[in-house]
Amino acid sequence: MKYPDKGYRRIRDDLERYHGIKVNDKRVLRICRKKGIKSTIKYSNKGCTRQAANPQFIAENVLNREFTAESPNQKWLTDVTEFKYYTGIEVHKIYLSAILDLFDRRIVSYVIGDSNNNPLVFDTFDAAIAANPGATPLCHSDRGFQYTNRNFHAKLEAAGMTQSMSRVAKCIDNGPMEGFWGILKRERYYGIRFTDRDALVKMIENYIEYYNNRRLQRNLGVLTPMEKHEQYLAAA
Repeated sequence: MKYPDKGYRRIRDDLERYHGIKVNDKRVLRICRKKGIKSTIKYSNKGCTRQAANPQFIAENVLNREFTAESPNQKWLTDVTEFKYYTGIEVHKIYLSAILDLFDRRIVSYVIGDSNNNPLVFDTFDAAIAANPGATPLCHSDRGFQYTNRNFHAKLEAAGMTQSMSRVAKCIDNGPMEGFWGILKRERYYGIRFTDRDALVKMIENYIEYYNNRRLQRNLGVLTPMEKHEQYLAAA
């Protein structure tokens, strides 16, 4: 398997949806065991919510771990994560900033940059607004310096949004966002040594496209995030 990231449940769901093969979980599990097919191991997340050294604005944890939403653009989570690539013995980093919608778990917007700075986060927010004009979600993040910046808070207020922040050292307060980072890295990044920036960026772009449009999720009713999103819009 090129990407051995699927457990037997996801294999079964993909077989039915994309290949027209109907089979139950137990049979797929038996075949996987017989063929020695195993999904990638879930790595522990060493990151956690930290407070900026000199926060200009701190919001309450309004989200309060209520990780469900009744409609799209009601609750957004956001965060930044890093990836490494190598040129010889030199280590380089790129940063991915993204916004995740709690209703359909789609990635609303994302930006990849070489620096973990304010423009990275602000551009992600601007892209989300451009793609969803008039949206006024609760916007939840950790207490990183970009999110505690008064200019970021002003952007949220100008858009009619409510800001929410995780408590210090409480990773679970932004759990689904942290979960997405884990999924992406487990399925396409861990165990691979990237030696080219463009290849790493392309991997991230391709994965987010795959995640939004092809990766079935049972917690969404065996739908992709975009199918869940479009199903809601069709019924509204």
